[in-house]
Amino acid sequence: MAAALEEDEIDNDDYYSLLNVRREATQEELKASYRRLCMLYHPDKHRDPELKRQAEQLFNLVHQAYEVLSDPQSRAIYDIYGKRGLDVEGWEVVERKRTPAEIREEFERLQREREERRLQQRTNPKGTISVGVDATDLFDHYEEDYEEITSSGLPHIEINRMHISQSIEAPLTTTDTAILSGSLSTHNGNGGGNINLALRRVTSAKGWGEVELGAGDTHGPLFGLKIFRNLTARCFMTAQCGMQFSSRGVRPGLTTMLARHLDKNTMGYLQWRWGTQSSMSTSVVRDTKSSHFTFAMQLGIPHTFIMMSYQYKFQDEDQTKIKGSVKTGFFGTVVEYGAETKISRHSVLGATVSVGVPQGVSLKIKLNRASQTYFFPIHLTDQLLPSAVFYATVGPLVFYLAIQRLVIKPYMRAQKEQELEKQRESAASDIAQKKQEAESAVLLMQESVRRIIEAEESRMGLIILNAWYGKFVTDNSRKHERARVIDVTVPLQCLVKDSKLILTEASKAGLPGFYDPCVGEEKSLKVLYQFRGVMHQVLSGDTEALRIPKQSHRIDNDT
Repeated sequence: MAAALEEDEIDNDDYYSLLNVRREATQEELKASYRRLCMLYHPDKHRDPELKRQAEQLFNLVHQAYEVLSDPQSRAIYDIYGKRGLDVEGWEVVERKRTPAEIREEFERLQREREERRLQQRTNPKGTISVGVDATDLFDHYEEDYEEITSSGLPHIEINRMHISQSIEAPLTTTDTAILSGSLSTHNGNGGGNINLALRRVTSAKGWGEVELGAGDTHGPLFGLKIFRNLTARCFMTAQCGMQFSSRGVRPGLTTMLARHLDKNTMGYLQWRWGTQSSMSTSVVRDTKSSHFTFAMQLGIPHTFIMMSYQYKFQDEDQTKIKGSVKTGFFGTVVEYGAETKISRHSVLGATVSVGVPQGVSLKIKLNRASQTYFFPIHLTDQLLPSAVFYATVGPLVFYLAIQRLVIKPYMRAQKEQELEKQRESAASDIAQKKQEAESAVLLMQESVRRIIEAEESRMGLIILNAWYGKFVTDNSRKHERARVIDVTVPLQCLVKDSKLILTEASKAGLPGFYDPCVGEEKSLKVLYQFRGVMHQVLSGDTEALRIPKQSHRIDNDT
Protein backbone atom coordinates (compact mmCIF):
# COMPACT_ATOMS: atom_id res chain seq x y z
CA MET A 1 0.00 0.00 0.00
CA ALA A 2 2.82 2.38 0.79
CA ALA A 3 4.19 1.81 -2.67
CA ALA A 4 0.84 2.60 -4.19
CA LEU A 5 0.79 5.89 -2.36
CA GLU A 6 3.88 6.98 -4.25
CA GLU A 7 1.79 7.70 -7.33
CA ASP A 8 0.81 11.35 -7.47
CA GLU A 9 -2.21 11.01 -9.69
CA ILE A 10 -5.19 9.02 -8.44
CA ASP A 11 -8.00 7.89 -10.74
CA ASN A 12 -11.11 9.48 -9.32
CA ASP A 13 -14.55 9.19 -10.99
CA ASP A 14 -16.53 11.78 -9.07
CA TYR A 15 -19.33 9.84 -7.39
CA TYR A 16 -20.54 13.00 -5.65
CA SER A 17 -20.99 14.77 -8.98
CA LEU A 18 -22.74 11.73 -10.48
CA LEU A 19 -25.32 11.78 -7.68
CA ASN A 20 -25.32 15.63 -7.65
CA VAL A 21 -24.77 15.85 -3.89
CA ARG A 22 -22.39 17.78 -1.66
CA ARG A 23 -19.23 16.10 -0.35
CA GLU A 24 -20.75 16.61 3.12
CA ALA A 25 -24.08 15.05 2.05
CA THR A 26 -26.07 13.18 4.69
CA GLN A 27 -27.42 9.65 4.27
CA GLU A 28 -30.88 11.10 3.60
CA GLU A 29 -29.57 13.31 0.78
CA LEU A 30 -27.71 10.37 -0.76
CA LYS A 31 -30.76 8.15 -0.57
CA ALA A 32 -33.07 10.75 -2.15
CA SER A 33 -30.69 11.34 -5.07
CA TYR A 34 -30.16 7.60 -5.54
CA ARG A 35 -33.87 6.84 -5.66
CA ARG A 36 -34.42 9.61 -8.21
CA LEU A 37 -31.71 8.29 -10.54
CA CYS A 38 -32.87 4.68 -10.09
CA MET A 39 -36.33 5.66 -11.27
CA LEU A 40 -34.76 7.30 -14.29
CA TYR A 41 -32.37 4.51 -15.29
CA HIS A 42 -34.15 1.35 -14.13
CA PRO A 43 -33.80 -1.25 -16.95
CA ASP A 44 -37.34 -2.58 -16.52
CA LYS A 45 -38.73 0.76 -17.76
CA HIS A 46 -37.35 0.16 -21.27
CA ARG A 47 -38.45 -2.46 -23.81
CA ASP A 48 -36.01 -1.63 -26.57
CA PRO A 49 -33.01 -4.02 -26.18
CA GLU A 50 -30.42 -1.33 -26.89
CA LEU A 51 -31.98 1.19 -24.49
CA LYS A 52 -32.35 -1.57 -21.90
CA ARG A 53 -28.64 -2.41 -22.20
CA GLN A 54 -27.64 1.25 -21.86
CA ALA A 55 -29.96 1.67 -18.88
CA GLU A 56 -28.37 -1.33 -17.15
CA GLN A 57 -24.89 0.20 -17.49
CA LEU A 58 -25.96 3.58 -16.06
CA PHE A 59 -28.07 1.95 -13.37
CA ASN A 60 -25.09 -0.14 -12.23
CA LEU A 61 -22.84 2.95 -12.19
CA VAL A 62 -25.31 4.88 -10.02
CA HIS A 63 -25.73 1.85 -7.75
CA GLN A 64 -21.95 1.53 -7.36
CA ALA A 65 -21.65 5.21 -6.44
CA TYR A 66 -24.41 4.91 -3.84
CA GLU A 67 -22.94 1.76 -2.31
CA VAL A 68 -19.57 3.46 -1.84
CA LEU A 69 -20.88 6.74 -0.42
CA SER A 70 -23.54 5.19 1.81
CA ASP A 71 -20.99 3.01 3.64
CA PRO A 72 -18.94 5.10 6.15
CA GLN A 73 -15.78 2.98 5.74
CA SER A 74 -15.72 2.85 1.95
CA ARG A 75 -16.69 6.53 1.79
CA ALA A 76 -13.71 7.46 3.97
CA ILE A 77 -11.41 5.42 1.71
CA TYR A 78 -12.88 6.99 -1.42
CA ASP A 79 -12.46 10.51 -0.01
CA ILE A 80 -8.77 9.82 0.67
CA TYR A 81 -7.63 7.56 -2.18
CA GLY A 82 -10.28 7.93 -4.87
CA LYS A 83 -11.80 5.06 -6.82
CA ARG A 84 -8.50 3.18 -7.07
CA GLY A 85 -8.27 3.03 -3.30
CA LEU A 86 -11.41 0.89 -3.18
CA ASP A 87 -9.64 -1.78 -5.24
CA VAL A 88 -6.21 -1.83 -3.54
CA GLU A 89 -5.15 0.63 -0.88
CA GLY A 90 -8.37 1.13 1.02
CA TRP A 91 -9.41 -2.40 1.93
CA GLU A 92 -5.88 -3.21 3.16
CA VAL A 93 -6.34 -0.43 5.68
CA VAL A 94 -9.80 -1.61 6.72
CA GLU A 95 -8.40 -5.01 7.68
CA ARG A 96 -6.47 -3.27 10.46
CA LYS A 97 -8.57 -0.15 11.16
CA ARG A 98 -12.34 -0.19 11.37
CA THR A 99 -13.73 3.35 11.82
CA PRO A 100 -13.44 6.20 9.29
CA ALA A 101 -11.41 8.21 11.81
CA GLU A 102 -8.92 5.34 12.19
CA ILE A 103 -8.68 4.98 8.41
CA ARG A 104 -7.73 8.65 8.15
CA GLU A 105 -5.16 8.21 10.95
CA GLU A 106 -3.62 5.30 9.06
CA PHE A 107 -3.49 7.35 5.89
CA GLU A 108 -1.77 10.24 7.69
CA ARG A 109 0.79 7.82 9.13
CA LEU A 110 1.58 6.46 5.69
CA GLN A 111 1.86 10.01 4.40
CA ARG A 112 4.41 10.79 7.12
CA GLU A 113 6.42 7.71 6.15
CA ARG A 114 6.39 8.78 2.53
CA GLU A 115 7.55 12.28 3.49
CA GLU A 116 10.40 10.78 5.50
CA ARG A 117 11.50 8.74 2.48
CA ARG A 118 11.36 11.82 0.30
CA LEU A 119 13.31 13.72 2.96
CA GLN A 120 16.18 11.26 2.66
CA GLN A 121 16.43 11.97 -1.08
CA ARG A 122 16.00 15.75 -0.93
CA THR A 123 18.98 18.09 -1.27
CA ASN A 124 17.09 21.38 -1.62
CA PRO A 125 19.74 23.18 -3.72
CA LYS A 126 19.79 26.98 -3.62
CA GLY A 127 22.00 29.29 -5.59
CA THR A 128 22.65 32.94 -6.35
CA ILE A 129 24.57 34.52 -9.21
CA SER A 130 25.15 38.26 -9.06
CA VAL A 131 26.85 40.23 -11.83
CA GLY A 132 27.54 43.93 -11.22
CA VAL A 133 27.71 46.15 -14.29
CA ASP A 134 29.33 49.60 -14.45
CA ALA A 135 27.48 51.59 -17.11
CA THR A 136 28.32 55.09 -15.88
CA ASP A 137 29.97 55.90 -19.21
CA LEU A 138 26.49 56.09 -20.72
CA PHE A 139 25.69 59.26 -18.78
CA ASP A 140 28.96 60.40 -17.12
CA HIS A 141 31.02 60.38 -20.32
CA TYR A 142 34.40 62.17 -20.05
CA GLU A 143 35.57 64.47 -22.81
CA GLU A 144 38.16 62.99 -25.13
CA ASP A 145 40.74 65.61 -24.07
CA TYR A 146 40.99 63.86 -20.73
CA GLU A 147 41.32 60.37 -22.15
CA GLU A 148 44.68 58.77 -22.69
CA ILE A 149 43.27 56.34 -25.26
CA THR A 150 41.44 57.42 -28.36
CA SER A 151 37.71 56.80 -27.93
CA SER A 152 35.92 54.49 -30.31
CA GLY A 153 32.72 56.51 -30.04
CA LEU A 154 30.92 53.77 -28.11
CA PRO A 155 30.29 53.99 -24.34
CA HIS A 156 32.49 51.76 -22.21
CA ILE A 157 30.47 49.22 -20.18
CA GLU A 158 32.23 46.69 -17.97
CA ILE A 159 31.55 44.03 -15.37
CA ASN A 160 33.19 45.21 -12.15
CA ARG A 161 31.98 42.60 -9.67
CA MET A 162 30.65 39.05 -9.52
CA HIS A 163 29.33 36.83 -6.77
CA ILE A 164 28.36 33.16 -6.94
CA SER A 165 26.98 31.16 -4.02
CA GLN A 166 25.46 27.70 -3.76
CA SER A 167 24.12 25.54 -0.93
CA ILE A 168 22.67 22.05 -0.60
CA GLU A 169 21.01 20.21 2.26
CA ALA A 170 21.60 16.57 3.12
CA PRO A 171 19.12 15.07 5.62
CA LEU A 172 21.00 12.65 7.87
CA THR A 173 18.03 11.60 10.03
CA THR A 174 14.53 12.91 10.55
CA THR A 175 15.96 15.47 12.99
CA ASP A 176 19.51 16.09 11.71
CA THR A 177 20.47 17.95 8.53
CA ALA A 178 23.86 18.84 7.08
CA ILE A 179 24.11 22.04 5.02
CA LEU A 180 27.07 22.60 2.71
CA SER A 181 27.51 26.03 1.17
CA GLY A 182 30.17 27.96 -0.66
CA SER A 183 30.69 31.27 -2.43
CA LEU A 184 33.10 33.07 -4.73
CA SER A 185 33.34 36.84 -5.11
CA THR A 186 35.39 39.25 -7.16
CA HIS A 187 35.49 43.06 -7.26
CA ASN A 188 37.64 45.08 -9.63
CA GLY A 189 40.04 42.20 -10.15
CA ASN A 190 40.35 41.19 -6.48
CA GLY A 191 38.39 38.33 -5.00
CA GLY A 192 38.17 35.30 -2.80
CA GLY A 193 35.92 32.53 -1.63
CA ASN A 194 34.81 30.49 1.32
CA ILE A 195 33.16 27.19 2.15
CA ASN A 196 30.89 26.43 5.11
CA LEU A 197 29.48 23.30 6.70
CA ALA A 198 26.56 23.53 9.11
CA LEU A 199 24.95 20.75 11.15
CA ARG A 200 21.39 21.43 12.26
CA ARG A 201 19.42 19.40 14.78
CA VAL A 202 15.74 19.79 15.59
CA THR A 203 15.67 19.41 19.35
CA SER A 204 11.90 19.62 19.78
CA ALA A 205 8.76 21.03 18.23
CA LYS A 206 9.78 24.39 19.71
CA GLY A 207 13.32 24.82 18.45
CA TRP A 208 16.53 23.73 16.77
CA GLY A 209 20.26 24.32 17.06
CA GLU A 210 23.03 24.66 14.49
CA VAL A 211 26.83 24.42 14.50
CA GLU A 212 28.76 26.06 11.65
CA LEU A 213 32.35 25.60 10.50
CA GLY A 214 33.88 27.64 7.71
CA ALA A 215 37.11 28.48 5.96
CA GLY A 216 38.14 31.01 3.33
CA ASP A 217 41.11 32.68 1.72
CA THR A 218 40.17 36.21 2.84
CA HIS A 219 38.71 35.93 6.34
CA GLY A 220 40.22 32.72 7.71
CA PRO A 221 38.51 29.94 9.71
CA LEU A 222 35.05 30.51 11.19
CA PHE A 223 33.25 28.82 14.08
CA GLY A 224 29.63 29.66 14.88
CA LEU A 225 26.58 28.57 16.87
CA LYS A 226 22.95 29.38 16.20
CA ILE A 227 19.75 28.50 18.06
CA PHE A 228 16.06 29.06 17.38
CA ARG A 229 13.37 28.80 20.04
CA ASN A 230 9.61 29.36 20.20
CA LEU A 231 9.04 31.14 23.52
CA THR A 232 5.24 31.27 23.25
CA ALA A 233 2.66 30.63 20.55
CA ARG A 234 3.20 34.19 19.28
CA CYS A 235 6.82 34.87 20.14
CA PHE A 236 10.18 33.37 19.12
CA MET A 237 13.86 34.24 19.34
CA THR A 238 17.13 33.46 17.59
CA ALA A 239 20.68 33.82 18.91
CA GLN A 240 23.86 33.50 16.89
CA CYS A 241 27.50 33.80 17.95
CA GLY A 242 30.67 33.27 16.00
CA MET A 243 34.44 33.68 16.02
CA GLN A 244 36.34 34.69 12.91
CA PHE A 245 40.06 33.82 12.97
CA SER A 246 42.45 35.89 10.88
CA SER A 247 46.02 37.19 10.84
CA ARG A 248 44.81 40.21 12.83
CA GLY A 249 43.48 38.02 15.62
CA VAL A 250 40.10 36.69 16.67
CA ARG A 251 37.02 38.73 15.88
CA PRO A 252 34.03 37.59 17.94
CA GLY A 253 30.42 38.45 17.06
CA LEU A 254 26.99 38.05 18.64
CA THR A 255 23.51 38.60 17.24
CA THR A 256 20.18 38.12 19.00
CA MET A 257 16.68 38.71 17.65
CA LEU A 258 13.28 38.68 19.35
CA ALA A 259 10.14 38.47 17.20
CA ARG A 260 6.47 38.63 18.09
CA HIS A 261 3.18 38.35 16.23
CA LEU A 262 1.43 41.67 16.85
CA ASP A 263 -1.68 40.48 15.04
CA LYS A 264 -2.67 37.99 12.35
CA ASN A 265 -0.70 39.77 9.60
CA THR A 266 1.89 41.82 11.51
CA MET A 267 5.27 40.89 12.97
CA GLY A 268 7.53 42.97 15.19
CA TYR A 269 11.31 42.43 15.45
CA LEU A 270 14.01 43.61 17.88
CA GLN A 271 17.64 42.90 17.01
CA TRP A 272 20.94 43.55 18.77
CA ARG A 273 24.30 42.97 17.09
CA TRP A 274 27.73 43.17 18.70
CA GLY A 275 31.02 42.87 16.86
CA THR A 276 32.79 44.70 14.06
CA GLN A 277 29.53 46.41 13.07
CA SER A 278 27.56 46.81 16.30
CA SER A 279 23.95 47.98 16.01
CA MET A 280 20.44 47.89 17.47
CA SER A 281 17.41 47.78 15.20
CA THR A 282 13.67 47.40 15.32
CA SER A 283 11.22 46.71 12.51
CA VAL A 284 7.53 46.11 11.91
CA VAL A 285 6.40 43.98 8.96
CA ARG A 286 2.79 43.73 7.86
CA ASP A 287 1.95 41.22 5.13
CA THR A 288 -1.57 40.77 3.76
CA LYS A 289 -3.04 39.24 0.64
CA SER A 290 -2.89 42.56 -1.22
CA SER A 291 0.05 44.43 0.33
CA HIS A 292 3.37 44.21 2.18
CA PHE A 293 4.59 47.03 4.46
CA THR A 294 7.89 47.35 6.32
CA PHE A 295 9.17 50.01 8.72
CA ALA A 296 12.68 49.66 10.15
CA MET A 297 15.00 51.79 12.27
CA GLN A 298 18.65 51.08 13.12
CA LEU A 299 21.22 52.73 15.39
CA GLY A 300 24.73 51.48 14.83
CA ILE A 301 28.30 51.91 13.75
CA PRO A 302 28.80 52.75 10.93
CA HIS A 303 25.19 52.52 9.64
CA THR A 304 22.28 54.40 11.21
CA PHE A 305 19.10 54.76 9.16
CA ILE A 306 15.31 54.80 8.96
CA MET A 307 13.62 52.81 6.21
CA MET A 308 10.02 52.45 5.06
CA SER A 309 8.78 50.31 2.14
CA TYR A 310 5.40 49.40 0.68
CA GLN A 311 4.48 46.71 -1.83
CA TYR A 312 1.12 46.30 -3.54
CA LYS A 313 0.12 42.86 -4.86
CA PHE A 314 -2.21 42.67 -7.84
CA GLN A 315 -4.67 39.78 -7.72
CA ASP A 316 -3.95 38.58 -11.26
CA GLU A 317 -2.65 35.33 -12.71
CA ASP A 318 0.85 36.83 -13.16
CA GLN A 319 1.04 37.74 -9.44
CA THR A 320 2.30 41.23 -10.33
CA LYS A 321 3.67 43.41 -7.53
CA ILE A 322 4.71 47.07 -7.47
CA LYS A 323 6.88 48.41 -4.68
CA GLY A 324 8.48 51.55 -3.37
CA SER A 325 10.78 52.38 -0.45
CA VAL A 326 12.59 55.29 1.18
CA LYS A 327 15.77 54.86 3.21
CA THR A 328 17.65 57.70 4.90
CA GLY A 329 20.55 57.80 7.31
CA PHE A 330 24.13 58.96 7.84
CA PHE A 331 25.05 57.48 4.45
CA GLY A 332 22.51 59.66 2.61
CA THR A 333 19.04 59.04 1.20
CA VAL A 334 17.89 56.37 -1.24
CA VAL A 335 14.51 56.09 -2.97
CA GLU A 336 13.65 52.83 -4.73
CA TYR A 337 10.68 51.79 -6.83
CA GLY A 338 10.03 48.81 -9.04
CA ALA A 339 7.85 45.87 -10.00
CA GLU A 340 7.97 42.12 -10.38
CA THR A 341 5.80 39.65 -12.24
CA LYS A 342 5.54 35.93 -12.85
CA ILE A 343 6.63 35.08 -16.40
CA SER A 344 6.27 31.30 -16.19
CA ARG A 345 5.27 28.60 -13.73
CA HIS A 346 8.63 28.71 -11.89
CA SER A 347 10.10 32.08 -12.93
CA VAL A 348 9.62 35.57 -11.50
CA LEU A 349 11.20 38.65 -13.11
CA GLY A 350 11.66 41.94 -11.28
CA ALA A 351 13.25 45.34 -11.88
CA THR A 352 14.02 48.09 -9.34
CA VAL A 353 15.25 51.64 -9.90
CA SER A 354 17.42 53.09 -7.10
CA VAL A 355 17.90 56.86 -6.87
CA GLY A 356 20.05 58.23 -4.04
CA VAL A 357 22.46 60.81 -2.73
CA PRO A 358 25.41 60.31 -3.03
CA GLN A 359 24.91 56.87 -4.64
CA GLY A 360 23.43 58.13 -7.91
CA VAL A 361 21.11 56.09 -10.14
CA SER A 362 21.11 52.30 -10.49
CA LEU A 363 18.92 49.70 -12.17
CA LYS A 364 18.60 46.29 -10.50
CA ILE A 365 17.23 43.34 -12.45
CA LYS A 366 16.43 40.06 -10.69
CA LEU A 367 15.26 36.71 -12.04
CA ASN A 368 14.11 33.95 -9.71
CA ARG A 369 14.00 30.55 -11.39
CA ALA A 370 12.81 27.85 -8.94
CA SER A 371 15.44 27.99 -6.14
CA GLN A 372 18.03 29.88 -8.21
CA THR A 373 18.41 33.67 -8.19
CA TYR A 374 20.11 35.74 -10.88
CA PHE A 375 20.82 39.36 -9.90
CA PHE A 376 22.16 42.12 -12.17
CA PRO A 377 22.78 45.51 -10.50
CA ILE A 378 23.60 48.10 -13.18
CA HIS A 379 25.14 51.36 -11.96
CA LEU A 380 24.16 54.11 -14.42
CA THR A 381 25.50 57.34 -12.94
CA ASP A 382 26.96 58.84 -9.79
CA GLN A 383 24.80 61.94 -10.23
CA LEU A 384 21.07 62.62 -10.05
CA LEU A 385 20.37 62.95 -13.76
CA PRO A 386 16.73 63.03 -14.92
CA SER A 387 17.72 61.31 -18.16
CA ALA A 388 19.21 58.36 -16.25
CA VAL A 389 16.08 58.04 -14.10
CA PHE A 390 13.86 58.18 -17.19
CA TYR A 391 15.75 55.53 -19.17
CA ALA A 392 16.10 53.29 -16.09
CA THR A 393 12.32 53.43 -15.64
CA VAL A 394 11.04 53.29 -19.21
CA GLY A 395 13.74 51.10 -20.78
CA PRO A 396 13.07 47.87 -18.82
CA LEU A 397 9.29 48.35 -19.14
CA VAL A 398 9.38 48.71 -22.94
CA PHE A 399 11.85 45.83 -23.25
CA TYR A 400 9.69 43.54 -21.08
CA LEU A 401 6.47 44.35 -22.96
CA ALA A 402 8.19 43.65 -26.27
CA ILE A 403 9.67 40.35 -25.06
CA GLN A 404 6.39 39.32 -23.47
CA ARG A 405 4.41 39.92 -26.67
CA LEU A 406 6.97 38.52 -29.10
CA VAL A 407 8.53 35.68 -27.09
CA ILE A 408 6.96 34.81 -23.73
CA LYS A 409 3.26 34.72 -24.66
CA PRO A 410 3.73 32.75 -27.91
CA TYR A 411 6.02 30.31 -26.09
CA MET A 412 3.60 29.84 -23.18
CA ARG A 413 0.67 29.45 -25.59
CA ALA A 414 2.54 26.80 -27.54
CA GLN A 415 3.50 24.97 -24.33
CA LYS A 416 -0.09 25.03 -23.11
CA GLU A 417 -1.36 23.69 -26.42
CA GLN A 418 1.19 20.86 -26.30
CA GLU A 419 0.16 19.93 -22.75
CA LEU A 420 -3.54 20.04 -23.67
CA GLU A 421 -2.91 17.92 -26.74
CA LYS A 422 -1.10 15.32 -24.63
CA GLN A 423 -4.00 15.29 -22.16
CA ARG A 424 -6.51 14.87 -24.98
CA GLU A 425 -4.54 12.00 -26.50
CA SER A 426 -4.15 10.18 -23.18
CA ALA A 427 -7.82 10.69 -22.31
CA ALA A 428 -9.23 10.11 -25.80
CA SER A 429 -10.54 6.58 -25.15
CA ASP A 430 -11.96 7.52 -21.76
CA ILE A 431 -13.66 10.64 -23.17
CA ALA A 432 -15.16 8.56 -25.99
CA GLN A 433 -16.63 6.18 -23.42
CA LYS A 434 -17.94 9.06 -21.29
CA LYS A 435 -19.48 10.65 -24.39
CA GLN A 436 -21.24 7.40 -25.26
CA GLU A 437 -22.53 7.06 -21.68
CA ALA A 438 -23.76 10.67 -21.75
CA GLU A 439 -25.59 10.16 -25.06
CA SER A 440 -27.16 6.98 -23.71
CA ALA A 441 -28.25 8.81 -20.56
CA VAL A 442 -29.87 11.56 -22.65
CA LEU A 443 -31.86 8.97 -24.60
CA LEU A 444 -33.05 7.36 -21.38
CA MET A 445 -34.06 10.76 -19.98
CA GLN A 446 -36.39 11.73 -22.83
CA GLU A 447 -39.59 10.27 -21.35
CA SER A 448 -38.88 11.62 -17.87
CA VAL A 449 -38.02 15.06 -19.28
CA ARG A 450 -41.30 15.13 -21.23
CA ARG A 451 -43.27 14.50 -18.02
CA ILE A 452 -41.22 17.08 -16.05
CA ILE A 453 -41.80 19.74 -18.73
CA GLU A 454 -45.55 19.05 -18.76
CA ALA A 455 -45.70 19.36 -14.96
CA GLU A 456 -43.65 22.56 -14.97
CA GLU A 457 -45.70 24.14 -17.78
CA SER A 458 -48.91 23.44 -15.89
CA ARG A 459 -47.65 25.49 -12.92
CA MET A 460 -45.70 28.12 -14.91
CA GLY A 461 -42.57 26.66 -13.39
CA LEU A 462 -38.96 26.16 -14.48
CA ILE A 463 -38.35 25.27 -18.14
CA ILE A 464 -34.78 24.87 -19.41
CA LEU A 465 -34.86 26.31 -22.94
CA ASN A 466 -31.17 25.86 -23.79
CA ALA A 467 -28.09 24.82 -21.85
CA TRP A 468 -24.49 24.47 -22.98
CA TYR A 469 -21.46 23.17 -21.16
CA GLY A 470 -17.79 23.55 -22.12
CA LYS A 471 -15.37 26.27 -23.20
CA PHE A 472 -16.87 29.62 -24.21
CA VAL A 473 -14.85 32.34 -25.99
CA THR A 474 -16.12 35.75 -24.89
CA ASP A 475 -12.88 37.76 -24.96
CA ASN A 476 -12.30 39.58 -28.28
CA SER A 477 -8.55 38.99 -27.95
CA ARG A 478 -9.20 35.22 -28.07
CA LYS A 479 -11.39 35.12 -31.16
CA HIS A 480 -8.87 32.85 -32.85
CA GLU A 481 -9.76 30.14 -30.32
CA ARG A 482 -12.66 27.79 -31.04
CA ALA A 483 -15.48 27.33 -28.56
CA ARG A 484 -16.08 23.69 -27.59
CA VAL A 485 -19.46 23.11 -25.93
CA ILE A 486 -22.08 20.38 -25.70
CA ASP A 487 -25.85 20.67 -25.43
CA VAL A 488 -26.98 19.70 -21.92
CA THR A 489 -30.56 20.99 -22.06
CA VAL A 490 -32.12 17.57 -21.48
CA PRO A 491 -29.85 16.50 -18.56
CA LEU A 492 -30.48 19.79 -16.73
CA GLN A 493 -34.24 19.66 -17.23
CA CYS A 494 -34.16 16.13 -15.86
CA LEU A 495 -32.63 17.46 -12.62
CA VAL A 496 -35.43 20.00 -12.12
CA LYS A 497 -37.62 19.20 -9.12
CA ASP A 498 -40.48 21.34 -7.78
CA SER A 499 -39.46 24.23 -10.09
CA LYS A 500 -35.93 24.26 -8.71
CA LEU A 501 -32.52 23.21 -10.04
CA ILE A 502 -29.68 22.80 -7.55
CA LEU A 503 -26.12 21.86 -8.58
CA THR A 504 -23.41 21.31 -5.97
CA GLU A 505 -19.81 22.57 -5.85
CA ALA A 506 -18.25 19.91 -8.08
CA SER A 507 -17.20 19.57 -11.69
CA LYS A 508 -20.33 19.30 -13.77
CA ALA A 509 -18.63 16.86 -16.15
CA GLY A 510 -19.67 14.07 -13.77
CA LEU A 511 -23.40 14.85 -13.88
CA PRO A 512 -25.69 12.36 -15.67
CA GLY A 513 -25.77 13.23 -19.38
CA PHE A 514 -22.61 15.36 -19.18
CA TYR A 515 -19.02 14.70 -20.25
CA ASP A 516 -15.85 16.80 -20.61
CA PRO A 517 -15.72 18.29 -24.16
CA CYS A 518 -12.39 20.09 -23.62
CA VAL A 519 -10.02 18.22 -21.31
CA GLY A 520 -7.67 20.40 -19.29
CA GLU A 521 -9.35 23.70 -20.19
CA GLU A 522 -11.54 26.05 -18.20
CA LYS A 523 -15.22 25.23 -18.58
CA SER A 524 -18.52 26.95 -17.82
CA LEU A 525 -22.24 26.18 -17.86
CA LYS A 526 -24.56 28.59 -19.70
CA VAL A 527 -28.29 28.23 -19.11
CA LEU A 528 -31.23 30.01 -20.73
CA TYR A 529 -34.44 29.22 -18.85
CA GLN A 530 -38.00 30.39 -18.37
CA PHE A 531 -39.67 30.81 -15.00
CA ARG A 532 -43.21 32.13 -14.58
CA GLY A 533 -43.17 33.13 -18.24
CA VAL A 534 -40.08 35.34 -17.84
CA MET A 535 -36.76 34.69 -19.57
CA HIS A 536 -33.64 34.18 -17.43
CA GLN A 537 -29.97 33.51 -18.26
CA VAL A 538 -26.90 32.58 -16.19
CA LEU A 539 -23.26 31.67 -16.82
CA SER A 540 -21.70 29.55 -14.05
CA GLY A 541 -18.16 28.25 -13.52
CA ASP A 542 -17.49 24.53 -13.75
CA THR A 543 -17.06 23.92 -10.03
CA GLU A 544 -19.38 26.67 -8.77
CA ALA A 545 -22.62 25.79 -7.01
CA LEU A 546 -25.71 26.83 -8.96
CA ARG A 547 -29.26 27.37 -7.76
CA ILE A 548 -32.03 28.50 -10.09
CA PRO A 549 -34.34 30.29 -10.50
CA LYS A 550 -32.93 33.57 -9.20
CA GLN A 551 -34.12 37.13 -9.62
CA SER A 552 -30.60 38.22 -10.59
CA HIS A 553 -30.73 35.93 -13.66
CA ARG A 554 -33.74 37.74 -15.09
CA ILE A 555 -33.31 39.21 -18.59
CA ASP A 556 -34.61 42.79 -18.87
CA ASN A 557 -37.06 43.64 -21.61
CA ASP A 558 -34.54 46.06 -23.11
CA THR A 559 -31.99 43.25 -23.39
